[in-house]
Amino acid sequence: MIVEVHGVNAYAYTGGKPFERQRPTVVFLHGAAHDHSVWTPQARYFAQHGFSVLALDLPGHLRSAGPALCSIAVMAGWLAALLDAVGVQRACVVGHSMGSLLGLEFAGRYPERTSHLALIGSAVPMAVSEALLDAALNAEAQAIAMVNQWSHSTLAARPSGPGPGVWLHGMNQRLMERVIANGEPHLFHTDLNACHTYADGLTRAAQVRCPVRLITGRHDLMTPPRLTLRLAEAFSQANVSVDTVMLEAGHAVMAEQPDATLDALFSLASRPTPPAQA
Repeated sequence: MIVEVHGVNAYAYTGGKPFERQRPTVVFLHGAAHDHSVWTPQARYFAQHGFSVLALDLPGHLRSAGPALCSIAVMAGWLAALLDAVGVQRACVVGHSMGSLLGLEFAGRYPERTSHLALIGSAVPMAVSEALLDAALNAEAQAIAMVNQWSHSTLAARPSGPGPGVWLHGMNQRLMERVIANGEPHLFHTDLNACHTYADGLTRAAQVRCPVRLITGRHDLMTPPRLTLRLAEAFSQANVSVDTVMLEAGHAVMAEQPDATLDALFSLASRPTPPAQA
């Protein structure tokens, strides 16, 4: 589905079903140098089980026109405008990595518009190593190799994520190569720098007013579980209902544990929707 936002076309994958705004809506937000396809198994299941789905390509990423947005705060304003454009007042927001920061910023800035919040592979702050930032700017192939190494908990996932013949590292490599090749120059660096410079996470966590689920990979080297637990403490101090789901995976949680990720997301989104709070 193509949605016009601020005069620019944006793409939303609807899980193989027509989008119906009267159904509860789930928004899926991808990470750096990725696109909507990282959510395909989860998005299709939600679309077939009572939800409307918007798995987005963020601006400048494959099917969504550019330019790419340079800050998490600007992305959150863009997301609010996209929901306005499709007539959705309130949604369950799910984000991975960079998308988790976007989800956090959105839920904190627009608590009345967020029914549930799921953050996967998240940390606040989400500092990016200087080595990776430099590689993303000057040696993108090296940057992709670094992320692949740090994102996956094993070289040979069983049963090959989740069907025979699927190579998670190669699949992720080709996706990132395609997103970068079709985007503006230095897109990977733009995304990573948006994560690196985001400084409002704890402030936004204190402003969230909906149930929160943090999903983390036990072997995640990009956003280690200890940082996710620190974020959980921030939500707890704000008297928000929060729980943490630990899965046997690296940073690429949805790829390495697609079924367990789906279970964690669907059980959250299926909870009764709490009253909207500003």
